[in-house]
Amino acid sequence: MLKNDHWINEQAAAGMLEPFQPTLVRHLDPEGRTGPVLSFGCSSYGYDLRLSPKEFLIFRHVPGTVMNPKRFNPANLEPAPMHSDEDGDYFILPAHSYGLGVALEKMRVPSNITVICLGKSTYARLGIIVNTTPAEAGWEGHLTLEFSNSSGADCRIYASEGICQLLFFEGDPCATTYNDRQGKYQHQPERVTLAKV
Repeated sequence: MLKNDHWINEQAAAGMLEPFQPTLVRHLDPEGRTGPVLSFGCSSYGYDLRLSPKEFLIFRHVPGTVMNPKRFNPANLEPAPMHSDEDGDYFILPAHSYGLGVALEKMRVPSNITVICLGKSTYARLGIIVNTTPAEAGWEGHLTLEFSNSSGADCRIYASEGICQLLFFEGDPCATTYNDRQGKYQHQPERVTLAKV
């Protein structure tokens, strides 16, 4: 069953999401409708996560190397600088490139829930694809988020604003949670976590 805003708010009060925004924010000043942001916070049946401003990495080709998921070479990642203007703080994801960021919110997934992270249509319309990412029952940490710029233009990726949406699905209790089996991405920090074998 897909969980609703009442359930999300109750679970957040018990520590499921920190920091937590109980309503959807579209303007930093909602009354004056000024300071527009890419929406974040609780929606009817989901939660829009924010991108942490702490780190954004872009994949770069290192001549003579082949990417290997079993032996990831950190030299293939280059930190992207933070930029700021009247629209906010942002990183630039170059055309036809791939980047990694981290969710600002820390998540503690209940043992009967699996979370699916999906991209936001605002970015999808620009050719930015957020990789669909699951967070299994019992998972805890800051999600590492993967971005692909499939367009022919550089694109801004805004920090501290909505970047993806979480959907919470309740299932029958499982025999072994992600935490029980000590999954390799458990307790991810608010920094990019690379593949571990």
